[in-house]
Amino acid sequence: MITAPTLTISPEKVCYVIMKAREFEVLDVANDDAGAEDDEGSWSAMDARRDDPTFRELKSFIRGLNQDEQVDLVALTWLGRGDATIDEWDDIRAEAARAHNKRTADYLLSKPMLPDHLQDALEQFGCSCDDYDLGHF
Repeated sequence: MITAPTLTISPEKVCYVIMKAREFEVLDVANDDAGAEDDEGSWSAMDARRDDPTFRELKSFIRGLNQDEQVDLVALTWLGRGDATIDEWDDIRAEAARAHNKRTADYLLSKPMLPDHLQDALEQFGCSCDDYDLGHF
């Protein structure tokens, strides 16, 4: 049996990002529905997000992670969307490290399938968010 690589970020933190991103997804869909009725064309999902407390909380949380944790989060996103397999973790993580910059939170929060990708990636590591109590974050 091959052992999964070690993550720098705790699966619990990833699950918190998943939980908050799902909360934001629900709010974003509601905002999209409201914006669809606006014919002005100037409504922007990003403008609405900046004022959303859930979005700000999640962005702050991601920004508060150390660089290695942010790199893992990006690599997990790529892994979960199918850019690589778990056997290629070292390569995809190295690529995420090369691409790291101060806009990691903005990059991740622009991904519409972020929670699904992160959840899929965690499952490849043998982790499930059902195993964690996220109430203390």
